[in-house]
Amino acid sequence: MNLSLENRKSPKPTYISLFSGCGGFDIGFEESGFQSLGSFDIDALALKNLNSYLGSPVYECDLTGGKLPVSFKNAPDVVLSGSPCQGFSTIGKRDINDPRNSLLLAGARIALDLGPKIFVAENVPGVISGAHKKFWEELKKMVVLAGYKTTEIMVSASDFGVPQKRKRMLFFAWKGDHDFVELPRLNSVSLQNALSDLDGVENHEVEEIDKNSRELIIAKNIKPGQKLSNVRGGERSIHTWDIPEVFGYVSDKEKSVLCEMISLRRRLRVRSFGDADPVERKVVEDLFGCSIIDSLINKNYLREIGDRVDLVGGFNGKYRRLSFDQPSYTVDTRFGNAKNFLHPSEHRGFTVRESARIQGFSDNYIFSGPKVEQYRMIGNAVPPPMSHQIAKHIKRNFLEI
Repeated sequence: MNLSLENRKSPKPTYISLFSGCGGFDIGFEESGFQSLGSFDIDALALKNLNSYLGSPVYECDLTGGKLPVSFKNAPDVVLSGSPCQGFSTIGKRDINDPRNSLLLAGARIALDLGPKIFVAENVPGVISGAHKKFWEELKKMVVLAGYKTTEIMVSASDFGVPQKRKRMLFFAWKGDHDFVELPRLNSVSLQNALSDLDGVENHEVEEIDKNSRELIIAKNIKPGQKLSNVRGGERSIHTWDIPEVFGYVSDKEKSVLCEMISLRRRLRVRSFGDADPVERKVVEDLFGCSIIDSLINKNYLREIGDRVDLVGGFNGKYRRLSFDQPSYTVDTRFGNAKNFLHPSEHRGFTVRESARIQGFSDNYIFSGPKVEQYRMIGNAVPPPMSHQIAKHIKRNFLEI
């Protein structure tokens, strides 16, 4: 049922957020003096967390149809849309038919129906690459036909005081004769500072890796700035054959073959996409001999794929250990799992609070619900400090407040 809200014109600039999640976008606008007319999402737990922190109105609803369950007497000044990124992300399957891709356009339909002064959409850089770009182009076409000026920029969270290399596409659409002014950038907070003084802070339950596990042996071999990766060379990559106590012993000659395979699979390409392919077994045998290839297959360092061979463990990085003096990787939903991300100096993943701090959430934001859901909410959020700078920029340059 669509309810009509008798919202009187607020003395503050107003906004609504679509696909709001736990409110990363909302927080920055609230801190900048905006008033929320509503946060909309299908995720009841995320909305509960948002409402507990901000106290602003929330609406649990499915936005797939491009309609809100409420209407407003006065249009919000700003509509924010942080539609799901999973279908566009390069770390996912990038399924062009993922139904979540169309939510980018659903957010625009809602915004155009309301007619705000400013519409802001946020998503991952993968939204502008390959076949998926058609959704982004349709987004632009829709708002331009509605009479809005538009611009798009790629930003990194590290440009806005967040200790994280989180790249995002921002789309701005506005009414009026204003020209877009570049967003101001801030110095990044160091990861060391972000992870300090955590004793007694809520949501900071440390879970060390089991001392009797193979995972601990792996973690002890990964230094800050390094990762477990068989498909990359250089000092930043630790290979499985460098940890024989876990993965099995290989001779120096076998190591040299494995290292050469890193290069061969990137040089001798078959596909027009990706960055490496399995190598013809005959090519490898001609270079190194049949017996050594069979030995590495038996030791589970190489695998046969038809008439080709490839490295086992083709992942580009597990057990990524962060460094105190470098920005974090993008905080995602797996940040609590040591197999994906390691604390800079301790053999464990990151706590919920550490993940939240790297995203720029205040310690006053207490996350509730199953722990896996807390990580998911944090990983899917817009970093509040980035949102804060966007909100201040809009007030100053478009609303002239």
